[in-house]
Amino acid sequence: MKAKQVTDDFAVAEQLTADDVDMMAAAGFKTIICNRPDGESHGQPLRAEIQAVAEDHDMVFKYIPVVSGQLSLEDVAAFTEALDEAPKPVLAYCRSGTRSIQLWGLASGLKGMAPEEVVRLGAQAGYDLNGVAGWLAQQSEG
Repeated sequence: MKAKQVTDDFAVAEQLTADDVDMMAAAGFKTIICNRPDGESHGQPLRAEIQAVAEDHDMVFKYIPVVSGQLSLEDVAAFTEALDEAPKPVLAYCRSGTRSIQLWGLASGLKGMAPEEVVRLGAQAGYDLNGVAGWLAQQSEG
């Protein structure tokens, strides 16, 4: 597992294991945000297992589960609050990293980052955030 750096203070990853958390702590991450609900797929590590290892490393752990394809404004608000409060750098994860980077893109855009910059940073990390940018552009027009 490798974290995909988005900004100096934020990275995303696919599903973590306990061993991955050890590596992320060694890499200097201070906060982990889990965006994947427990039980989404067979054999998926439980959030509590990941959280326990993170806390053993004195990392902050936030749980903001988002069902794939059902991201809401409440999820974005919770993610934004977690980012604002979290010790940096932050690592967010879900199954593939997509929900986590979409949440970051929406939070960043709503806080003033230009939609083009959201797309550029997402692309550098290997994600297409054009849909996020389109939504942000609509919000700024309305």
